[in-house]
Amino acid sequence: MPTVEDPDPRRSEGSDPDGSDPFENLVLDEEFVKGATVKEQAGRTRMLAARWKDQPPVDPGARRTVLDPTPARPKRRLRRAPAPVDAWGTPRRRGRDLRAPLFVLLTVAVLLAVLNLDGLRDWYRGTRGGLPTSAPSVAPETARPGSAPPSLAAQSPTVDHPWAGSPAEGWPAGPGAIELPPAQAVGAFDADQVAAQLKLVKDFLVASNLDPAVIAGGRPETALDLLDREERDAAVRGLDHPDGTADATSLFSRFDPRDAIPVGDVRVLGRMSVEGDGERGVLIHTDFSFVYALRPGPEAGRPLPGTKPPASARPAAPENSAAAKPVAWTIAAKPVARTIAVAEEVGGSTRTARTVVRRADTYRFYDPARYRTNPKKINFAEFRGDVANTACHVQDGFYHPYFEQFAVPAPPGQTPHGPATDPYDRSTPAPVPDPSAGPECGTISRS
Repeated sequence: MPTVEDPDPRRSEGSDPDGSDPFENLVLDEEFVKGATVKEQAGRTRMLAARWKDQPPVDPGARRTVLDPTPARPKRRLRRAPAPVDAWGTPRRRGRDLRAPLFVLLTVAVLLAVLNLDGLRDWYRGTRGGLPTSAPSVAPETARPGSAPPSLAAQSPTVDHPWAGSPAEGWPAGPGAIELPPAQAVGAFDADQVAAQLKLVKDFLVASNLDPAVIAGGRPETALDLLDREERDAAVRGLDHPDGTADATSLFSRFDPRDAIPVGDVRVLGRMSVEGDGERGVLIHTDFSFVYALRPGPEAGRPLPGTKPPASARPAAPENSAAAKPVAWTIAAKPVARTIAVAEEVGGSTRTARTVVRRADTYRFYDPARYRTNPKKINFAEFRGDVANTACHVQDGFYHPYFEQFAVPAPPGQTPHGPATDPYDRSTPAPVPDPSAGPECGTISRS
């Protein structure tokens, strides 16, 4: 069958009007691809762009993001690291660098610790032993306490902190610590007369134990004027001619200024009470502990009157004895090793000592209708008490505290003996001294 030709053949889409093919001479080589004006993004690129449109990517830190074509630069020593950027190349705010302030604070803390080795040692002892470093505040007593004050962390007292490590840190200070009980009529005396007697006893306690001039070694004239004639004569004899039978320290708290100098106020704790004495009159009982803080005097550590250091402990003569520092000698409360120190040091960090004096005395006021006596003067009925941290076997009218910086062995015959006692323990009655036994030399657990 013969083939019939289409009289009007259809043109292909995209062909020229003249019927020629536009792609007939097209060559799809590399030059054609590079010269393309429109470039299609990869499928992963389009997917990430759509995802990051609502949720921007998070910079992982050390690794580079997909959209960051810049190669990582190696870090250079001794130069500041480049500021971090986010996924879009925007610099992020750098966090505050606290290393420099911390280094400064650490350096200051180390310097302070080096300059205050005693305080650092005390702090370490307190934290290691689990003991408190400060004493609680205590009100004046109204009755005998049931136990001794709690133990504190061992600390080194100084001029700036004389009560460090002492229960007396929380005690009241000065004359205000001596409170008078309510006055009531007793026997032949009415309430007003008893109140006057109580005030007279307080005035004597203040004049004999709290007067700064007396504590510094002065003569207690105000206290002497409050005593009845016979009591005054005995007190004057103890001041002018102290010995084993009469010593001014039995009534007056005095320190030789050449040996010890008071620091700050005096801490006081105790109580007073009134009791009738039948037809004889009124008895006023007192029981007070006075704690004195002291620093070394200009001659601290030198031999005390009537004492002599053991020959085995005497130092060898130096080559230039005139220029050598003096070796300190004193009667220690316990045997310790000899050290050399300079007594003239008076700075705020100078080591101090504390002496605790407990006086539990009874004062008698006779009925003037039955006895020839002055009702406005003081008579004694009984002496009780003791003193902690003073030289043993020395009766010269003064207390002589022991300073650690002048520590030496105790002289022969004066070695402390017996169990250690707590001078702050007021839960037991004060001991009664025995004049026939002579001065005792015991040990104390703290001062």
